[in-house]
Amino acid sequence: MKIVKFFVSKAFWISVIVALLLCVLGAFIALQWLDKTTNHDQRIEVPNITKLTSEQAINKLKESKLQMVVLDTLDFNKNIPPLSIVEQNPKAATFVKENRKIYVKINAAKYRNLMLPNLEDLTYRQALTMITSLGLRKGKVSYSPSIAKDVVLRVSQNGKELKQGDQVQKNSVIDFVLGDGRAPLSPEQLDVAPAIE
Repeated sequence: MKIVKFFVSKAFWISVIVALLLCVLGAFIALQWLDKTTNHDQRIEVPNITKLTSEQAINKLKESKLQMVVLDTLDFNKNIPPLSIVEQNPKAATFVKENRKIYVKINAAKYRNLMLPNLEDLTYRQALTMITSLGLRKGKVSYSPSIAKDVVLRVSQNGKELKQGDQVQKNSVIDFVLGDGRAPLSPEQLDVAPAIE
């Protein structure tokens, strides 16, 4: 009986109303705070910053109240200016909130340097496969007297002879001097040849 009296008492209903008002007030304050801190309904269009330098991109993003973060430097692409933005995430024309970070990848300043492998005494086909796999290009091919036909005698770049371990830039041109297979044997070489019985 005392329990029933408690539930119908004035003190109980005042406590219930105060608790409900506090819950409603707390929910209202929480929603207002979330609205301000999460920038609800705010839409900033991401500008296109590809092919811009880092400095230009940072300035353009600051105008839109956005930030830039460099993720990586990619291999040099000759179709894009050096040290400019290659990719961005989120993409241009998407909508984000204020102070959002835009992640970018930048084009390298130049092709990277490679260590030249040993190409001497390889067949031309083997040497060509090797340089192509490294990202180098075939240049002029000339022939020199040698008993070995189409075997690499020397390689050069811009007239400078190259050896194994020399640094060359990726995508550069390598010139070949190959054996023509027509070198006559000298009398000394003939004397060394085994006799046929």
